[in-house]
Amino acid sequence: MSATFPDLKLRICLFFYLILIASVDSADELSSNFYNSRCSPALLVIKSQGCDASVMLKDTANFTGEQSAIPDVDGTNGTDIILIENMKARLERMCPGVVSCADIITVAARDSVVALGGPYWRVLLGRRDSTTANLSAVSTDFPTPFMNLPELVATFAKKNFTAKEMVAFTGAHTTGKVKCLLFRKRIYNESNIDPSYARSLQARCPFVGGDDNLAPLDRTTPIFFDNAYYNNLLQQKGLLHSDQQLYNGGSTDPIVEFYARNPSQFRIDFVKAMIKMGNLSPLTGTNGQIRKQCSKVN
Repeated sequence: MSATFPDLKLRICLFFYLILIASVDSADELSSNFYNSRCSPALLVIKSQGCDASVMLKDTANFTGEQSAIPDVDGTNGTDIILIENMKARLERMCPGVVSCADIITVAARDSVVALGGPYWRVLLGRRDSTTANLSAVSTDFPTPFMNLPELVATFAKKNFTAKEMVAFTGAHTTGKVKCLLFRKRIYNESNIDPSYARSLQARCPFVGGDDNLAPLDRTTPIFFDNAYYNNLLQQKGLLHSDQQLYNGGSTDPIVEFYARNPSQFRIDFVKAMIKMGNLSPLTGTNGQIRKQCSKVN
């Protein structure tokens, strides 16, 4: 498997994790062996290919989908979604109406982290898919690359995440790429950035044009899951404005320093944050549905 493929899956799956704006059922109904008797090959199929999955829904006459609200890193409406749809189609042929798009996304996120050298964790399963999307909720609840630290802390606090959990979760930026459009202002206008790093980025991202040109979030080891992201922040080499805000003389500075010194603890805390995000108010039981196709309701 090439490095590009799991990297692509990781970025899309982690974006989906951040918008688990689901109903209010208990996570107690989730189980790590949910598909053992229902569709035993499910986890192997997802791994070989590569929430409530509301972000997958395209616009309909009844609601506006959430994809336009996402600060698109590299194509939330392109190849990434095709990968998820292909996994879903294969599972529908094997076990019709059993495996949800939400669970596919959740498992693929874990498998993508592992494929890049990151930690493994047990995923609880049994989520069901949303039957609608909420553009306004995503627009207000989704952290953006342009937020300052107080805004980031407040956004995560809405979902009951501490500042430390937020910093651990954002460590996912140890891999992946983003578009010039999202970091142009930082590299031309901000002072809390290493000058040589800014110049190297300006070669990829001109002052005018090149909006879709890509740069890695982690300049050191862009396709390996490690704690280099935090060391980059210590050197003022965070790519996004929101990245460097985590280490900019504010309350999260000690947390960044801690994870830069303690890669093992970062892995532990990242897993805890991912599990917490994955179990955030899932649809279970008879709520929602099992979509036949991830991009539209049944």
